[in-house]
Amino acid sequence: MSQDAKRALKRKLEKPPSGDSWQLYRRVLEYVRPHWRLGLLAIGFMIVAAAAQAAFAWIVQPLVDGTFIERDPAARRWVPLGLIVIFLFHGLTMFASDYSVALVGKKVVREMRQATFEKYLRLPMSYFSLASPGMLLAKLTYNVNAVASAASQAVVTLVRDTFTILFLVGYMVFLSPWLTLLALSLGPAVFGLITLANRRFRKTARRVQNSVGQFAQIAEDSIRAHAEIKIFGAADLEARRFYRINERNRKQEMKYVAIKAISQPMVQFLAVIALAAVLFLATSDRIMQHMTPGGMLSFITAMLLLMPSLKRIVSVNSQIQKALAASESVFEILDTPSERDQGRLPLPRAKGEIRFENVTFGYDPDEPVLRNINLEIHPGQSLALVGRSGSGKSTMAKLLPRFYDPQHGRILLDGHSIDEYSLDDLRAQIALVSQDVVLFNDTLGNNIAYGASDPPSWAALEQAARDANAMDFVDRLPLGFDTVIGENGVMLSGGQRQRVAIARALIKNAPLLILDEATSALDSESERQIQDALERLMRGRTTLVIAHRLSTIENADVIAVVDQGVIAERGTHGELLAKGGLYADLYALQVKQEHGLAQDDHDADRLVE
Repeated sequence: MSQDAKRALKRKLEKPPSGDSWQLYRRVLEYVRPHWRLGLLAIGFMIVAAAAQAAFAWIVQPLVDGTFIERDPAARRWVPLGLIVIFLFHGLTMFASDYSVALVGKKVVREMRQATFEKYLRLPMSYFSLASPGMLLAKLTYNVNAVASAASQAVVTLVRDTFTILFLVGYMVFLSPWLTLLALSLGPAVFGLITLANRRFRKTARRVQNSVGQFAQIAEDSIRAHAEIKIFGAADLEARRFYRINERNRKQEMKYVAIKAISQPMVQFLAVIALAAVLFLATSDRIMQHMTPGGMLSFITAMLLLMPSLKRIVSVNSQIQKALAASESVFEILDTPSERDQGRLPLPRAKGEIRFENVTFGYDPDEPVLRNINLEIHPGQSLALVGRSGSGKSTMAKLLPRFYDPQHGRILLDGHSIDEYSLDDLRAQIALVSQDVVLFNDTLGNNIAYGASDPPSWAALEQAARDANAMDFVDRLPLGFDTVIGENGVMLSGGQRQRVAIARALIKNAPLLILDEATSALDSESERQIQDALERLMRGRTTLVIAHRLSTIENADVIAVVDQGVIAERGTHGELLAKGGLYADLYALQVKQEHGLAQDDHDADRLVE
């Protein structure tokens, strides 16, 4: 893939396109829909809580007029009791609405996070080749949690305070339409301020989320490469890299805080202007003729109660914009096309006949890595691919399980194109042992049995480990198969990890086997043990072997030499040596290297390649 294409895709991954706010929020609400009964109950509690807030403004009038001015004995009894009932009712409904909405929100987060994780499992290999793990992890954790604000606390504040404002404004209209019209005259200015803040909130929140992914990536790299950092004295370098991203995150966070901090007092200031105008006019004779002192205080109380609601709505708007910015990022993942999987042909167990027909492939279609590859492997045969680094050997191995699809030509398994089978059925036929063994922070037994449809018996685990020449170190582990081997098998040596991978392939018992440099970078003793285990693993299986050490593939049924994306030579070990071509040259260089007779560094470099 060209550098321009890589940069364009990386920008797309890290900065999703801006979306319509309502469209994004509607997609978030799709996750709320299964919980609509609980959601409606929560909204009901919120409306009642808002009504109780307005009831407090109403009770001020009988409190002043009936208790202090008219000195009504009945008012003296029921008004204090009414205050207690109003506040008790308000408190209970507040608790009920907060708890029920939080319950819905947590369920939404669980389901959205699960959907995002499952999408990661179905994304094509090309996506992960450019997306940084730190950014993907940030989307799964930080961004999904941010979306929770739109589905929980933000909804509580938005619904409850909106109804509070409606009830209070309705009561104010009941008391004095003219004063209410004056109080609401600054509404367009408030709306304009909120709209302006919306745009700034979303833009800044998106930058904050990107910076979180960036420093998560640097932290992950530094933790994984702690040994290299120490040995190369790069601690200061990594600290400076992290500081730059961390400082960028701080600046974006402060911009977000500044926008939030200035928008709230500005809205309050506009509300105070309206309140001051109302207080000025309320003392005029014309108004006093139509309102009692209790009515006037009740009106002012309603206005004062409006201010916290307005403040919370502006405040929660920042949460909503942050959540919508996060949802853009999450939905970008969910909208990315999954691996193409349209095959319907059943494949219970393959015979193992593989054929490449005019296969051409490039990670960038304009720069093919493989050109018109034609190969055939009969059931039970072993085909070894050799050649310099970058010649396309590993790419051919990635095409077989359809990690990538060729641009031209096709690959057949048992006479049918591999895209006619479902991905699950196709990949169930293939076991893989590679140089870069991936192990999980779990027990040794679970790592060997990883992916097995039915948990293997203890006897099957022991047999697989014995066939993989792994029982010598299994017996030395503190808990045997029940020993937790650490992150990526940190408790095991390179050779031991390779043998665990072989045991895993034995447990899978697939008819097709890919060995991708399985004995590379090992000492002679480990290589001997692993080669012995691999020979047992290969029996009766169609095997595709990628190897740099040519001595390990001398007994392969067919050897294909890949050079610059084409099959330059093919045949058995003896036939290729007799031909005296590229394979014979590579083999001669290896023999010299093994006997310490390499003529110069150039020869050694060719051999490593």
